[in-house]
Amino acid sequence: MIKANNPNRKSWLSVPADSDFPIQNIPFGVFKTPEGVVTCGSRIGDTAIDLAALQQLGYFASIDLPDGVFLANDLNDFISLSKDLQRAVRDAIAEVFDDNTATLQNNKAHQSAVLHDVHAVEMLLPVTVGDYTDFYSSIEHATNVGKMFRDPENALLPNWKHIPVGYHGRASSIIVSGEPVYRPMGQTLPPNANAPVFGPSKRLDFELEMAFITRNGKPLGERISTTEAEDYIFGMVIFNDWSARDIQKWEYVPLGPFLAKNFASTISPWIVTLDALEPFRVASPEQNPEVLPYLKARKDGNFDIQLSVSITPEKQTEESIVCQSNFKFMYWSMAQQLAHHTVGGCNIKAGDLLASGTISGKTPDSFGSMLELSWSGKNPLSLKTGETRTFIEDGDTVTMRAFCQKNDLRIGFGMAQSQLLPALPME
Repeated sequence: MIKANNPNRKSWLSVPADSDFPIQNIPFGVFKTPEGVVTCGSRIGDTAIDLAALQQLGYFASIDLPDGVFLANDLNDFISLSKDLQRAVRDAIAEVFDDNTATLQNNKAHQSAVLHDVHAVEMLLPVTVGDYTDFYSSIEHATNVGKMFRDPENALLPNWKHIPVGYHGRASSIIVSGEPVYRPMGQTLPPNANAPVFGPSKRLDFELEMAFITRNGKPLGERISTTEAEDYIFGMVIFNDWSARDIQKWEYVPLGPFLAKNFASTISPWIVTLDALEPFRVASPEQNPEVLPYLKARKDGNFDIQLSVSITPEKQTEESIVCQSNFKFMYWSMAQQLAHHTVGGCNIKAGDLLASGTISGKTPDSFGSMLELSWSGKNPLSLKTGETRTFIEDGDTVTMRAFCQKNDLRIGFGMAQSQLLPALPME
């Protein structure tokens, strides 16, 4: 049993009834305190917990942690530690903040050093992403795109049900929730034109995804099997893979996305561990035809994570939910993605990020991109403000949320939110 997951545990910290962050969650992130100190942290309810201060005050004394591992600008050093040590830290945090534990609960001086209002801290990118891979693992999404741009009767390409299709993306432009995104410039081919034009993308889209953060993998040349894969996955975040569809259409043949994807991807700031998600396992979709032996994986390799996307126009406060989907729809599991990623001998490192690809369901309201929701611009969506959208407009704020719910236990990720700003002028 993972001690921190005890569903009967209560915290002496205040936790709102609908919070994504009960004491059973204990995610990990990086924030800047009101005093300007950057530290690794966790969260319970609306309280941010300074893990560096907690370590310095001796609350992890029974765990063999490197000195100052949490006094860092990212979680990479912590993620490089063993899974057992990370689990021990999470269990210790749960014990410190259990309502039956008096040590910190009765020490106001220590509390002033450790605890912060989460709204008073600045959330930072939780890891320094060394490498980023984006998959294409939702059969509904791949089918929708195939229907739009290829033969509707043969929407999936021949390889799709045999390998988790993916590509290596740009790590440097991954940003944390709250940072704005600038509309990208690039080449597009207007309808019925024979030559491209240059300018801002006119079909800017979101892609609803989840992503997992890896621990250190095996040496170059070795492989990670599906049975081992989850031992190399630290946790998950929400991932908005912003996409310029008109730029993508012109550039993607023969090597795939480039400028259409490399300008920004937004992630949620709190990494939720696989340990915390353990109660929400569900069966993976049936895979037919049968996959090759190295891709065979446990039957309950998916997680029931409820997802939503909303759009808030500029100078408006009311959100319009445009998509409600679920991570359990993924045809290829994280274990299969990681096994395929490394089967050729590719090594992974602590802090690498592997994204799921757009997560769409079977119903139109569960499609995970504006490309699908508006069916390539043919069917505008109506917002609560009375406005319509086929793609994202300047000033719009896109908010993605994710949480798991089972009986009275809710484990969530918070949100990944960014506002789209106009393209910066050419110098």
